[in-house]
Amino acid sequence: MDVAAKAAKAGDRVLSMLAIVLMVIMLAFGGYSLWDTYITMSGAFLGRDLLKYKPSVENPEETRLSLEELLKINPDTRGWITIDGTHIDYPMVQGRDDMEYVNKEVTGEFSLSGSIFLSAYNKADFSDPYMLTYGHHMDNGGMYGDVMEYIDKDYFDKHLTGNLFMPDGRARKMEVFAAIECDAYDHNIYQVDGKKGHIMELVEYLKKHSTNFRDIGMKESDQVMALSTCVSLETNGRVVVLARVNP
Repeated sequence: MDVAAKAAKAGDRVLSMLAIVLMVIMLAFGGYSLWDTYITMSGAFLGRDLLKYKPSVENPEETRLSLEELLKINPDTRGWITIDGTHIDYPMVQGRDDMEYVNKEVTGEFSLSGSIFLSAYNKADFSDPYMLTYGHHMDNGGMYGDVMEYIDKDYFDKHLTGNLFMPDGRARKMEVFAAIECDAYDHNIYQVDGKKGHIMELVEYLKKHSTNFRDIGMKESDQVMALSTCVSLETNGRVVVLARVNP
């Protein structure tokens, strides 16, 4: 009996130690997860080191100089995009392919939140009739997180303007006209080439399939920019906002 009692006590001590170790591991994992989430989310917004380069609508020369400085930091810089009343206010880059800036920030450093980037299949000078851009869907609204908000009609109606700032100092006005829920295989949205002479075909497609759409008098000669982000709960789900980019 004594042997059995001692064995039982020893077993209890082992189980207690295992329980303590398991609790410590769980607490450590939970702490790491919180820290990792914080780092990822905080990285989705620009720090002071990049905000100082933010362009100005009122001062084209200041914009030109700011983007020149960004180009010195990273030659992949193409411009800066801002959508009024949203968190979308970032420099735009372009990689050698459409994966390069998925987890790399404008400075070239690794970042889970990545960058806002122009498709590698587009011309670097924003001269294509259709321009496709990408950004992560961050739950705190960072990067292209606010693109998801355009599914809501009220939000769509209240956030219709923005600017594409060019390296020469110009601020090209953007007019949002559609928001569509689609998948990553929708060639009408994700095929960049072949749109020349077919912009109105795209507009007609958007009229039929968009979640929200407004008629702004699009013409074949107009340029369109698409802002694409992922839908968290769907592997291939996408939400895309489309805007006319004025000269």
